[in-house]
Amino acid sequence: MQTMFTRQLGRMRQGFVHLTLLAGLLFTHHALASEADQAFESLYKEEWQKRQLQYAVDENADVSRIPVKLPTVHAQAQAERLAYWESVLSKLDGISLNDLTDENQINYRVFKFQIQSLINDQKFKLYEKPLTGDTSFWGDLTYMPKGQFLSQQDYQNYLLWLADIPRYFEEQITNMRAGLARGFTPPAIALVGRDATAASVANAAPKDTIYFKPFSAFPATFSDELKQTLSAEAEKVIRSSVIPAYQQLLTFLADTYIPGAVTELDAFSLPNGRDFYQSQIFKYTTLTLSPEEIHEIGLGEVRKIKARMHDIMREVEFDGDLAAFLTFLRTDPQFYVTTPQALLDRAAWTAKEFDAVAKNWFGRLPRSRFAIIPVPDDIAPYYTAGRGGPGMYLVNTYDLPSRPLYSLPALTLHESAPGHAFQMPLAAENEDIPAFRRNTYISAYGEGWALYSEKLGEEMGMYHTPYEIFGMLSYQMWRAARLVVDTGIHAKGWSSKQAQDFMKNNTALSVHEVTTEVDRYIAWPGQALSYYLGQMKIEALRAKAEKALGSKFDIRAFHDTVLQLGSVPLSVLEARIERFIAEGGPSPYSNL
Repeated sequence: MQTMFTRQLGRMRQGFVHLTLLAGLLFTHHALASEADQAFESLYKEEWQKRQLQYAVDENADVSRIPVKLPTVHAQAQAERLAYWESVLSKLDGISLNDLTDENQINYRVFKFQIQSLINDQKFKLYEKPLTGDTSFWGDLTYMPKGQFLSQQDYQNYLLWLADIPRYFEEQITNMRAGLARGFTPPAIALVGRDATAASVANAAPKDTIYFKPFSAFPATFSDELKQTLSAEAEKVIRSSVIPAYQQLLTFLADTYIPGAVTELDAFSLPNGRDFYQSQIFKYTTLTLSPEEIHEIGLGEVRKIKARMHDIMREVEFDGDLAAFLTFLRTDPQFYVTTPQALLDRAAWTAKEFDAVAKNWFGRLPRSRFAIIPVPDDIAPYYTAGRGGPGMYLVNTYDLPSRPLYSLPALTLHESAPGHAFQMPLAAENEDIPAFRRNTYISAYGEGWALYSEKLGEEMGMYHTPYEIFGMLSYQMWRAARLVVDTGIHAKGWSSKQAQDFMKNNTALSVHEVTTEVDRYIAWPGQALSYYLGQMKIEALRAKAEKALGSKFDIRAFHDTVLQLGSVPLSVLEARIERFIAEGGPSPYSNL
């Protein structure tokens, strides 16, 4: 009896020892996890604060208000940024991923991708080429006057911001001269007429410039005396600082930069071009695919979409080949409006149609709303058909014969809701994720989602005619063709005509759109690759979830899970959907 009792006591003691050891291990792991989490969170919070200040305002400004200063962009500042981000990456590498919480493991992967992309851009000195196919450092500034000015302090901050433009332009021009000296510029063909975007300010009276816009409508609480004082100060600073800066820029562009730009189209011809192009592929797709692999994927997808296009042609009983059908679409008056307002009205109608079905496809809707506004006249000739984001959906009303109605529903779904003006506010409003995920943009995710939104429109019943479905297919083809054209230009030596011909022969884009789009790909290597590769990943993950979950699959929960992440690399999205499947497909908001 004593022996049996002793054995039982021994087993109990042994079990207690095991439990104690286990508890100790768990406590140690928890301590390590807490220490690692604290180190990581401290690192990303510090970096994000510095990143905002570097790109937006001076270190003493409140970043939530109208800034008082433009970024410092000279060479020394750029070198300091590179050194800082390299130190951040070194510290990241010193943190064990396995010691972080599940949520911080996601944050870590996203943050590390962002830092690596920033370092790559600094190493290749992308700041020496501060313009792309349809954007530029000076054109980007024109968005500031469209902001909300609520107080006298906002206006006074803005006047200081305007006064800082000459310093900012001078630093940018110095960087561009350095790029010009080493053959790192956009190709000359993509710069034709780009000086006109500077001329619109350089040759205008102060009150006629975009920068005077905030002084044309004041808050109702402002006195007449205050309005007059602020307006007079604005005229003075625009005349003495802004217009001369634009005049200097215009002279530099017309006399030096555009004539001296490289003539080769391909990124491979730029300094260290092969590595540069591969870095841009990584930045915009988050993938390590080679240009050759992407080119072949594009050709395969073009063939698939073309087969469905022929189905639509048979449905509408068109007698002719695809080239003839595309000509018909580009030229028949039934597909075009004759006034800018009519195009804006049709875009607004489609956006409201989505509102009627949104609850069937999404569990969480953004609080933010968006305006539908025309692309500003000074950039419209070189701008895409539309662009969306928080608070706005820009519709290009320039050259109406190049803006077909059959493509407008797909464009609207992409740029407004449930695309960019839907996804980006959802991320910004999600306080459960860090600010560096709420307020940044990873192209493969964001553009992949927006392109997926176009295709989702067919399931949602947003396309009312075979022509509108063809318009969606043409947009799908447009993005698939980009995989071929971007890699064709930058890795295979394609000419501009080869690229334009491929687009003309395979999409229903107007000739004007084809020209501006190809110029954009020439001047912005890699960015065009993000769309279709991102959509392919989202579609593949949805198909996997549908198959694994069967009757448990809820499309609203799937969409909420994708959008709840913010903007993430595709590998992070894939890991999250794997978890979504393993957990049985719940909405990320089901416990709220």
